[in-house]
Amino acid sequence: MTDPVNGFKELVLASHNAGKLKELQAMLGDAVRVRSIGEFSQVEPEETGLSFVENAILKARNAARISGLPALADDSGLAVDYLGGAPGIYSARYADGKGDAANNAKLLDALKDVPDAQRGAQFVCALALVRHADDPLPILCEGLWHGSILHEARGEHGFGYDPLFWVPESGCSSAELPAEQKNRLSHRARAMALFKQRLGL
Repeated sequence: MTDPVNGFKELVLASHNAGKLKELQAMLGDAVRVRSIGEFSQVEPEETGLSFVENAILKARNAARISGLPALADDSGLAVDYLGGAPGIYSARYADGKGDAANNAKLLDALKDVPDAQRGAQFVCALALVRHADDPLPILCEGLWHGSILHEARGEHGFGYDPLFWVPESGCSSAELPAEQKNRLSHRARAMALFKQRLGL
């Protein structure tokens, strides 16, 4: 059966995050041109969902409505076992919107006396694709990347919580991985692999 989304030449990514845009374009390659929602609007929708999937659908519908193009939204974040899944959907604004360094500092403080065995975590990525704003059948893909939280930041690559996320299969932090390697291993890469299968790319 041919998936109805086959044949997309371009779509809009419902994110102003340049890091995400670059990663997603690298993963999709030349098959699909990814445009930023920033080309159409600087206003971000309020993320009122209670899960990554709900927020991804909400953002995708908003981007499709504004751009008139099929829209892909990625809602992702870090879920720390000891913190009951926090910061979760609030990952980007964990420290009240003060940025990556503040978010990382707050997380380290929250886990200050927590031993290594209890510092398990996973990066979560939910992707939602809508063909149009009122699409009743959004395509949903989810990727998980399991690891743990370090006691201090390591590495210069990536963004967000990458310097604190220990990748056991690589023996380093996510921020110490070259971009090419991270793009093969990450939660976004795992969700994107499923997404590419669905699109037949």
